Amino acid sequence: MKHTFALLTLLGIIGGQTAVAQAPKSDAKPAAPAKPALPAVKPTLANVPYGPDPKQVLDFYKVESNSPTPLLFFIHGGGWVNGSKSGVSGLRECLAAGISVVSVEYRFIQQAMLAGAKPPVEWPLKDAARALQFVRSKATEWNIDKQRIGASGGSAGACSSLWLAFHTDMADPKSSDPIARESTRLWCAAVIGAQTSLDPKELKEWTPNSRYGGHAFGFMDPNDTKSRDTRFAEFLANRDKVLPWIKEFSPIEHVTADDPPIYMTYSSAPALGQEQKDPTHTANYGVKLQEKCRAIGVQCELYYPGTTETRRATAHEYLIKKLKEQRP
Repeated sequence: MKHTFALLTLLGIIGGQTAVAQAPKSDAKPAAPAKPALPAVKPTLANVPYGPDPKQVLDFYKVESNSPTPLLFFIHGGGWVNGSKSGVSGLRECLAAGISVVSVEYRFIQQAMLAGAKPPVEWPLKDAARALQFVRSKATEWNIDKQRIGASGGSAGACSSLWLAFHTDMADPKSSDPIARESTRLWCAAVIGAQTSLDPKELKEWTPNSRYGGHAFGFMDPNDTKSRDTRFAEFLANRDKVLPWIKEFSPIEHVTADDPPIYMTYSSAPALGQEQKDPTHTANYGVKLQEKCRAIGVQCELYYPGTTETRRATAHEYLIKKLKEQRP
């Protein structure tokens, strides 16, 4: 998935001086001076390796506290093909609320394909799980409450976060590797524009102009000569061949009654069965996941413009609330 981000720039237009008699009087108020940009928050520890590959690194932002702090575990988006751990949504707010933060880098699908990994999406998702286990192994050293870890991210990072939230614990208690013995379960998750399924059949039923997900399973044109619609058609035609992979790496397939509470937010209202302006980040994904969660008793809040069921909140507001609440 490719994203193009526009850089919005304020242009100041300054006209030449004119005689007072010729210049019409303006009632417009002078523009307020632009607020100075806040300085970047530097990680306490940068590029900490959690695996042997150069991409398997994370940044840690520590909150000084006399007791172990909750943790935001942030996974960046970018379709598992681009993006960076440098932009953490809610970083300042979480730190101010006494919540430490980790932002994870991971191996991309292209790298997995070059190495012959099948399915390639296993690399970024298993990297997220390994990074979470690594962070838990550092709980004492970094003063983290290893129980109170909440995941967040946008788009593919949101999908990865939900996959961790719903997947059975991937800890291996018999492993000789102490990191592998750590849990991959979460306290909560709050995500933005999440893909909740990677099943092309489901996606076409939910949103007829869906065209996302094939690259996760190797249906990706390295030379970019095929349209996304063509690649998705190939994915759909070969669905049965990769169905076990689809079920393993689609978050919705792993929902069980013991899963943690989650929050999802989308930028437009759902319309199931109808084409969407942004099918890759449609709230249709959220509606179907919420249906499954509610059917088995998992707390699942879904926000989109126009909904009356859930108060609008940001992902980090939800995480701060959940990470600090008391549970029986």
